[in-house]
Amino acid sequence: MRAALVRILFVALAGAVLTGCNATMMSGLDKPAVSEQGDGTQAMAQAPETPTAGAAASPQSGLLGSNPEDDLSLGKKYYRASDFGLAEKHFRRAVEVHATDAEGWLGLAASYDQLRRFDLADRAYAQAIRLTGTTVEIINNQGYSYMLRGEYRKAAAKLAEAAKKAPENPYVKNNIRLLAESTHQHKSIE
Repeated sequence: MRAALVRILFVALAGAVLTGCNATMMSGLDKPAVSEQGDGTQAMAQAPETPTAGAAASPQSGLLGSNPEDDLSLGKKYYRASDFGLAEKHFRRAVEVHATDAEGWLGLAASYDQLRRFDLADRAYAQAIRLTGTTVEIINNQGYSYMLRGEYRKAAAKLAEAAKKAPENPYVKNNIRLLAESTHQHKSIE
C-alpha cells in the first residue's frame, strides 16, 4: 500500500514538473532587440543561461526567439556572455533558416563587429537595412562599428544621423560620449 502511494505521488510530481517545463518553453514571446551599447554589450539585462549540451536548435513554429533553444535566442545569450564566436555561429544559423529576420541580421552584424570582421558586418547591416530600412538601432550600431575601426568621421556621421532620428535614445547618447572620449584621447575603443 505504501509503495503504491509513493508511486502515485512520484508520477503526479513528475507530471507537474513536465507541465511546468512546457509552459516555460512557450513564455517570453517579446523579443528584445540586439543593439550594441557603447561598451559593446546589449540592452538586455538578463544573465545568459547555459544551453543544454547537444541541444539542436531547429526551426520552431511561432515567433523566432520565443524558444530559448533556437538559434536567435542562443546567439543573444552568447553575445551577452561575450562569446562572440558562438554568437556569430548561432546568429548565422538563424538567418540561414529565417533570412527575413532583421533581428538575426543585426545580431550577426554586431557579432562580426566584435570579431573584427568588418567586411562581413557591413554585409549583414546592408541585409538588415534591406529588410527594415535605416532604423535607429542599425545606424547606431554602424556608428559603433566605425568607432571600432577607428574611422571617427564616419562614426560621427552615423551617430549624428541616429541622434537626429532619436535624440533621447540612451544607446546613441552613450556611443556619442564614447566617440568624444575616443577622439579626445586619440585612442580607439575596444
